[in-house]
Amino acid sequence: MVSIRESMAARLCGAIVAAGTALTTLFASDGATPCVTVVHREISAAASPYYGAIYADRTDNRLISSSRQSDDNGESWHPLESQTLLAKGLPHGYRRSPVTALLDPHNNWVLWIVNALDTPGLDPQAVEPPIAQATYYLRYRVSQDGGRSWLLDEPIVGTGEHDAAHPFDDLWIGRNAIYLGDKGCRPIATRDGRILVPAQMTILDASGKLYQPPQAFTYTAAVVLIGEWTPDGSITWRSSPRVAGDEALSCRGMIEPTIVQASDGRIAMVMRGSNSHDAQVPARKWISISDDQGETWSEAKAWGYSDGGLFYSPSSMSFLTRHSSGRLFWVGNLTPENASGNLPRYPVVIGELDPESLGLIRSSVVTLDVQTAEDRQQGRLDLSHFDLLEDRPSGDFILTYPRSHQSYQSREFAELRLKLSPK
Repeated sequence: MVSIRESMAARLCGAIVAAGTALTTLFASDGATPCVTVVHREISAAASPYYGAIYADRTDNRLISSSRQSDDNGESWHPLESQTLLAKGLPHGYRRSPVTALLDPHNNWVLWIVNALDTPGLDPQAVEPPIAQATYYLRYRVSQDGGRSWLLDEPIVGTGEHDAAHPFDDLWIGRNAIYLGDKGCRPIATRDGRILVPAQMTILDASGKLYQPPQAFTYTAAVVLIGEWTPDGSITWRSSPRVAGDEALSCRGMIEPTIVQASDGRIAMVMRGSNSHDAQVPARKWISISDDQGETWSEAKAWGYSDGGLFYSPSSMSFLTRHSSGRLFWVGNLTPENASGNLPRYPVVIGELDPESLGLIRSSVVTLDVQTAEDRQQGRLDLSHFDLLEDRPSGDFILTYPRSHQSYQSREFAELRLKLSPK
């Protein structure tokens, strides 16, 4: 008997093969050298245990996520209760949502970044409650034993005359907010030992009210928090200047930044925008580059291919990462025609960045997931909220994400293993 998981995988794989000629025409040039090969694919009812997981030790293949742990590189998984215990006993309506994490290779410590709300009485089931745009703040957790216990769980507050109510310049919790948008907002440890956390901040207008253009669901600017370790295991924090968007080209500003450090030390930040105010405006991803370890950032500009061409991408999260080989990769949505606001959030692609231009190498792009005939029967398809992990023993990527239907009313989950093509 063929299992549900196997039949779903076969169905999806068959759809990609059937669409292969058209997709190659859309996303690759003649003589294409795709950056990866899909060597394994599973579609299942439950999320992969790899979803949101990181390695929690420099040498042992211990993995942890916000709720699970594995000491045998994912062969078996067990509950990780240490994260949950940190939220035990909070007042009703308070939230602690661990989003994404980093194992700092310099000291072998785990850093976890948490979206937090201290909002008495807030419905714990409310999804993206409007009050969060004024009240979200960030906390950080540090573990020196692979996530088995936590040394601290504290608000992220800048140095100088800042406190939890006013963590950084231009930020007053209760009036505006700072938060991570998705798993692509993963912190990185730079070569010089800094911690960089890409985040987004809501903006106050001239009257001190939360700014939001008439046709925008939310409005944010990107910001990078710069952390430096202290001997006691805590982190001192400061903030880069905000990276704002051109409101005529992205009515929601810059959203869900994702960062990676190139071999020459530059740091690229790719951000989500939105053309939901005007379907004639090109739907783009946006890029900003830092030449000084995250202290300052260039003006955001439309991100495209390394040959100078541009591509369309809906208002959806994406994910930058650096492979242990030094190669840089991006996972996101590319569309053959102009997208409209958030839609469509398919196909899913992965591509390699050119180390000089930091553009996407057109010929490297591989389409990983598409809308199938069966998907169309289940209502609107959204492929987003990606997470990417490099498997240490093999060097393969493990890509995990939900396949959501009917405007996120139902979902299944994808797990793909991707083998890198030779350089």
